[in-house]
Formats: sequence, structure tokens, C-alpha cells
Amino acid sequence: MAEREHWNNRLGLIFAMAGNAVGLGNFLRFPVQAAQNGGGAFMIPYFIAFLLLGIPLMWVEWSIGRRGGQYGHGSLPGMFDTLTQNKVAKYIGALGLLISFLVMVYYVYIISWTLGFSFFSIIGTFDGIHDIETMKTFLYSYQGNGAGYFTSQWPAYFFLMITLGINFYILSKGISGGIEKFATIAIPTLIGFGLLLVVWVFFLGTPDPTKPEFSTFVGIDYIWKPDFSLLTTSNIWLAAAGQVFFTLSVGMGTLQAYASYLKKDDDIILSGLATAGINEFSEVIIGGMIAIPIATAFFGLAMTQDIAAGGAFNLGIVAMASVFTDIPFGSILSFIWFILLFVAGVTSSVAMAQPLISFLQEQFRFNRKKSTITVGILMLLGVHFVFLFFEHGFLDELDYWVGTFALVVVSLAEVILFAWVFGMKKGWEELSRGSDIKIPRIFYYIIKYVTPAYLIFILAFWTFDSAIPILLFKGVKESEIIYRLGARVFIVVILISFISMIWLAWKRNNGKAFTQDEIEGGK
Repeated sequence: MAEREHWNNRLGLIFAMAGNAVGLGNFLRFPVQAAQNGGGAFMIPYFIAFLLLGIPLMWVEWSIGRRGGQYGHGSLPGMFDTLTQNKVAKYIGALGLLISFLVMVYYVYIISWTLGFSFFSIIGTFDGIHDIETMKTFLYSYQGNGAGYFTSQWPAYFFLMITLGINFYILSKGISGGIEKFATIAIPTLIGFGLLLVVWVFFLGTPDPTKPEFSTFVGIDYIWKPDFSLLTTSNIWLAAAGQVFFTLSVGMGTLQAYASYLKKDDDIILSGLATAGINEFSEVIIGGMIAIPIATAFFGLAMTQDIAAGGAFNLGIVAMASVFTDIPFGSILSFIWFILLFVAGVTSSVAMAQPLISFLQEQFRFNRKKSTITVGILMLLGVHFVFLFFEHGFLDELDYWVGTFALVVVSLAEVILFAWVFGMKKGWEELSRGSDIKIPRIFYYIIKYVTPAYLIFILAFWTFDSAIPILLFKGVKESEIIYRLGARVFIVVILISFISMIWLAWKRNNGKAFTQDEIEGGK
């Protein structure tokens, strides 16, 4: 009997899991969140949320995934069904399929920008652009969001197609032959490029001696010296908790999908911590020590904060690209920065496709090739909506409802199912099985009480602070409303489709996953 796929070795697993977590959020979103929320003051609630929210959720997801894999399930519908034996739970799992699929739909488009900019860096396309506003126009015209350097979107489309092709080539090779092999090369490469830029930051120091306040060390100081008076600001705590969600990729169904390819007694506690450690090193040490210090050296701290207020793309793409045009060997350093972003993005995006690929294999008997091609076609169709309607807020609407709000909903659902429905006593035994280290007993109570309470607070705050205003189109241009409504219809149609597929699978096979023999033989 053919066995279900497994990871070749533990190092490959850790790199793949780390690749899932390490993405654009580490290098684009994290510096912006830190710059907008007090620098060092942000780091305190960030690490508290990491301990009380991130680590517990990560362990829960690894545990749910490993357990689901023993029943042949690599996606949340089957995992939740076997975990709870509840008829409704599998439909909650449909949200996991929705999130991972739709986030990848727009995420690959964003990744493709970094591939394009790495190419433009090498050939000197924007060498003559030295100010932020002109570089911003360059980016916007590349996206088709206004007039500028580009007269059409064909260059952006070209790099988008290459990005999709790279993703699905990796996925077509399977878990060990594709994802694991790629991650084993990509993560060390990514860290190496990142450390090279960090070292350069220290040598850069103060580019203009007449402006000592324009220094990388001012930026570093801002990140690591907290203003404790800011800790009474609730938004900083919520921003920190939100960043932890993004940085560890919890609530998406991707960690569970990867963990389902573990063996029954494989360690998940130490491996999970190793994965989280690589992610935090990439985010805090590399991500935090590049964009903010470099921007501070050329624009000063106050302007860096203003740039960050404009969003992750303004700081991580526009500001960084304009800086590199002003320095010796700038085209090489610019290439390194943007290819780092591209590699980080791809390590995450391949993970996003895996839950749906697993679902098609295990519930509809698609082999690896057929399931990958199916997901690839669906992705190709979906990304055209994002590409064509980007300037009208289509991507922003998807990003909020699927890539932000729904993450908290799924995370809350899974921790309740794990700790309260499945039961914390059994959950603790599941977590501890095969562990190389003993989990501190305090995490028993953190997972059962603190993490759910934390999530309920975040969900309630986000609902009243942002979800309701966004739902009612507050502050949205009238011309964008029809496109944003279209994005919502798109989300609902995809969700209904996944729910229907789950209903059909359980009706035909009562949710039992097909074995590898049945998948390969079409029995």
C-alpha cells in the first residue's frame, strides 16, 4: 500500500514551515507597523502577543494538522471533522480553504512586483529616479494605477505569469520533491541576502555628515529603545497582535496542511519553536534592521514615519528603490533587496495552494498533477480580477475580509474546537506526543483560556473599529463601490463553492479520505 507523502527530513520540514511563515509581511509589513506604532514601544506588546497568541496558536495548528494527517486529511474540513465528530465543524473548515486560496490569488500579484523590480534594478530602469514621489509614480504606472513611466500593464502581466509559473512548477513536484527541496535552498539564501544588507546598514552609518540626525543608527535606536509612555495606547497592542497573525501565517490552514505530512510521533513542539525562531530572526533582526534604518539615513526619522504611514509598499518598495539609485553599487543592492522579497514571497505562496491541492487529492481522488493543474487554472482565472481591477480597490477588499478579518475568525474557531470541544486534556496529550522537550505547564492554561480571550477581544475591537465602517464603505470613493461589491460577491461565490464541494465529498464518501493507492490508481 502506497504511503501518504512525508517530509524527507526534519531540517527540510523546518525550512518549509519557516518558508510558509517568512514572507513579504516580515520585510514590508513589519517595518511599517513598527514605524507607525512607536518603534521600540511596539516591540514590547509584539513579543507579548507572540508568547500568548502566536506560539500557542502555532502549536495548536501543528497538532491539528499532524492528527488530521493520520486520517489522511491535509485540509481543515477533514481535520475539523475528525477532531470534533461534529457535523458543522467541517463547514467551518471551508473558511480555511477560502483564506489560503484567495490570499494566494492576490499575494502572487504583489510578489510579481518584487520580481519586476529586481529585474528593473539590474538593467537600470529607474537609475535616474532619485525622489520618492517620482518613484511612487513609477510603481503606480507599473500597477496600471495612473499615468507614468509605463504606458500599459503588459510588463506587470509578464512578471505575474512568470511568478505563477514558478509557484506551480514547485507545487507540481510534490511535498518532498518540490516544496521541501525549494525551501531548503530558499530559506538559507534569503537569510544570507538579508544579513548582507544588515551588515551594509551598519557600514552605511551617516551618509551625509552634515546631517547627523540622518543616520542608520537613529533608526536602529528608534526600534530598540521603547518609549514606555506609549504602552497605554490600545492601538499599539492591537497592531502588535495583528502583526503576529501575519508573521506566523496562523489562521490560514497552511501550517496544518504542512503538518499533516508528519508522522504520528514526529515532534512538533521543538520543531515549531525552531520554525518560529527562524521567522522571528527574519522579521525582527533582518526585516527590522533594513527598511527603517536605511530610510532614516536618507530621509530622517520624521519623514520615515510619514512614508510608513502611506503603507508597506511606500516604505519597502518606493523608498528603498529611490534610496538605492543614490548610492554606489545601488543596482546590485537593489536587486538583492527585491529578489529577497521575491524569494520570501514564493516560500509563502506555495504553502497557500497546498490545502486546496490536498483537499482535491483526498476527497475527489485527483492525483498530484491533476490537482495542481486544477488549482493553477483556478488561480489564473482569479488573479485576473485582481490584476484588472487593482486600481479600484479589488485587492484591498479581498485583503481585509479574507487576509485580515477572517484569520482571526478561523483562529478563534480552531482554538475553541481544540481546547474546548476536542478537550484540553486530550489536546495536551496530542501536543506532547513525541515531543523532544517538555512544554511548560502554563501553556495548558494559556491555550485554554488566555489565547481564546485574546482572540475574542481582537475580533470584537476589529469588528467595531474597522469591519463595520469597511462594510458600509466609509471613506470609499463612490466609483470604487461597485468593484468592492464585486470583490465581496467573488468571496461569497468561492466560499459557497467550497461548502458545496465539502457537502458532496461527505455525501459520497462520508468524509473519508482516499488513500494514496486509491488516488494513484483511480480506484
